[in-house]
Amino acid sequence: GMTQAQRTHLERRLVEERDRITNLLSRYADQHEAQEEEDEAGDVTKMPLHMADQGTDTMQQELDAVMVDRESRTLSDIDAALQRLYHTPESYGICQKTGKEIPFERLDIVPWATTC
Repeated sequence: GMTQAQRTHLERRLVEERDRITNLLSRYADQHEAQEEEDEAGDVTKMPLHMADQGTDTMQQELDAVMVDRESRTLSDIDAALQRLYHTPESYGICQKTGKEIPFERLDIVPWATTC
């Protein structure tokens, strides 16, 4: 099994990643809000002359959407991992496919992993 020190380390890793993603997502939400206010102000750059710019905007928005989607999913994986760690510690770090322990090296990199 895992030592208490390893467990504490992984808990800290989970909490750190959780903070990182939460900050990232709220920063993104703020930017998004600012962007929408700008649009409502009738930004001149939205004129047909700047169609090329708009193309890059759209691409950026799509990239952002993918990023937000991925980070949001990771966030719920992290929450689930913390739940296991706190409420059913015996199920944390166990591979859902094989029922074996997930190697610590892997958990160190992906502390919310559910498979070996």
